[in-house]
Amino acid sequence: MTTLNPAAPAARGSDRLARFWRGRAEDAPWVRPAFLGLLAATGLLYLWNLSASGYANSFYSAAVQAGGESWKAFFFGSLDAANAITVDKPPAALWPMALSVRLFGLGSWQILVPEVLMGVASVGVLYAAVRRRFGAGAGLIAGLVLALTPVAALMFRFNNPDALLALLMTVAAYGVLRALEGGPGAVKWLMGAGVAFGFAFLAKTLQAFLILPPLALVYAVCAPGGLGRRIRDLALAGLALLVSAGWWVALVELWPASSRPYVGGSQNNSFLELTFGYNGLGRINGNETGSVGGGGGPGGGAGGGRWGETGIGRMFNDAVGGQISWLLPAALLLLVAGLVVTRRAPRTDTARSAFLVWGGALLITLAVFSFMAGIFHEYYTIALAPYVAALVGMGASVLWEERTRFAASAALAVTAAVTAWWAWTLLGRTPDWLPWLRWTVLVAGAVAALGPLVAGRVDRRLGLAAAGLGLAAGLAGPFAYTLTTVDTGHQGSIVTAGPSGGRGPGGFGGRMPEGGQGGQMPGGFDGQGQGQGQRQGQGQGQSQGRMPGGTPPQGTPQGMPQGGFQGSRGERPGLGGGGGGGMGGLLNGANVGAEAKAALLKDAGSYTWVAATVGAQNAAGYQLATEKPVMAIGGFNGSDPSPTLAQFKQYVAEGKVHYFIGSGEGNGGGPGGNSEISTWVAATFEKTTVGSATFYDLTKEK
Repeated sequence: MTTLNPAAPAARGSDRLARFWRGRAEDAPWVRPAFLGLLAATGLLYLWNLSASGYANSFYSAAVQAGGESWKAFFFGSLDAANAITVDKPPAALWPMALSVRLFGLGSWQILVPEVLMGVASVGVLYAAVRRRFGAGAGLIAGLVLALTPVAALMFRFNNPDALLALLMTVAAYGVLRALEGGPGAVKWLMGAGVAFGFAFLAKTLQAFLILPPLALVYAVCAPGGLGRRIRDLALAGLALLVSAGWWVALVELWPASSRPYVGGSQNNSFLELTFGYNGLGRINGNETGSVGGGGGPGGGAGGGRWGETGIGRMFNDAVGGQISWLLPAALLLLVAGLVVTRRAPRTDTARSAFLVWGGALLITLAVFSFMAGIFHEYYTIALAPYVAALVGMGASVLWEERTRFAASAALAVTAAVTAWWAWTLLGRTPDWLPWLRWTVLVAGAVAALGPLVAGRVDRRLGLAAAGLGLAAGLAGPFAYTLTTVDTGHQGSIVTAGPSGGRGPGGFGGRMPEGGQGGQMPGGFDGQGQGQGQRQGQGQGQSQGRMPGGTPPQGTPQGMPQGGFQGSRGERPGLGGGGGGGMGGLLNGANVGAEAKAALLKDAGSYTWVAATVGAQNAAGYQLATEKPVMAIGGFNGSDPSPTLAQFKQYVAEGKVHYFIGSGEGNGGGPGGNSEISTWVAATFEKTTVGSATFYDLTKEK
């Protein structure tokens, strides 16, 4: 007869917990707790004050709300549950948030916590990728650097597609590194990297493929086995990429256009046109048809244009430097050092391959971001963060192992000194913000730079102390920027990390300069409320925009056309026009007053769309307030040809739209005839003021 032991399951559970905490038997006892502590600290840091950002980017939050209500909107990435038009990206980045909203309801945490989890996962994957070849210490340094990069702390708490893109690029690099180790499972790891690239494409189209050429080249040259086998493996990985990205693209392109939403951001309702135009080559050469610049040609020119100065110094300038460049000089120096140390290694050496993978990813992304003439925002630089962090962790580890050689200790000293000097320079751009930190970092970095030359070659403990001081000095600046970032809410389309002040506007993605004439933006509305994108105190990196009923912006971003964009100018009849520019219609969702909300909700069930309005951000504000579909005429920029005037008249005749919320500026036109829609509405239907918003009741003709 068998005797049952009730304590056995509990004991087995306790053993599993102990093994989980202890980690691998060959690891030092501190390794697993340190790794788990890093993940926990990252999660807590990114969760801090998370709800201060509200719906963050209302444009994507509205699509998340729609996806939480409608599976069709979920699949296509529609802006509203009635599926009028999609966001101007593929929908993969929306899916985790929409599933969260479907499970837990609509709210700030439900939307943003999935982004935080992506940040924690990115730190974990990067740690795993670096520690396999360079040890736990290198992995922890890499993970810490990534977690404390200001732009990473910003975007892993925000709902733009860049968080998922950064995670998937890190996963792809990890898969390639595992494949480079060889063995029977190598091709599976490489195909896994292909799947990561495919879903990254479904998050942010062609940007996902920036690092594909260097990673494929490294595998072709450095992987074990014969050349034929390596080419076969790459072909299989390419097939995995094609399938993982192509299934959705094929369905969208083959789906009858009459039964799916319009592809936002395109000019002919084609996802392929969106991919290779507005979201593709247009970002490189500046020919972005349908963008706020009107697609009138390159924005670059002789080193600058609509989107700020281009050139090799772009990642270090006043607008971008504080977001990403704190340890960028160190990463470049350590990349060179790592390649020098491994220069005599065999072709298949995994350490050199790792430097080539992460270094190649960094250099090609750095080059594209520095010279692209099209739309560029500072937060794009989160894509660089994992590459910088990996190179810092790996390079520091390799040089530490070689510290008894003068060349290696000198390289460590130079890296520490350059990092401290650059932090001192960046902190000098905000002289009134923590002025003591600037000099503390410089002095600590100088002392740490002497450590490898003296202590590291004489006493290991003193060398470790110097290395720790150098790491602390290098991370103090970005850590302070990160703390300011997580302590501040961020809303709108354009956000930046760190304290305000001391930075040039950097194009459309930069700060708004004080003074100057406001530029006119598509879709500025006579509605109600103040712009959500207004910075409140130092440290909030948003543009101040004119929201419905609010004040105009204090200036026009550097390089943007003064006084207007594509579309008609001046007042449109009956729309309560007005001078000045309004950025709220393009950059931030409207704050909706109680009267406007009540009007939209009245008899809401009788209509497909409770309202229509020009520009996706304004539509998003009303939709999030009511949780009812609002048609975004013209998509994000108000310039997409959707719907046409004839289509809109048909919707109105069928009783599908209740209100048209009027625009106060002269834009919101574009090739699709959105100006004609506004003019027809103003001439045909009764106008009423709801709060401070201008509503046209489409059921009551004049």
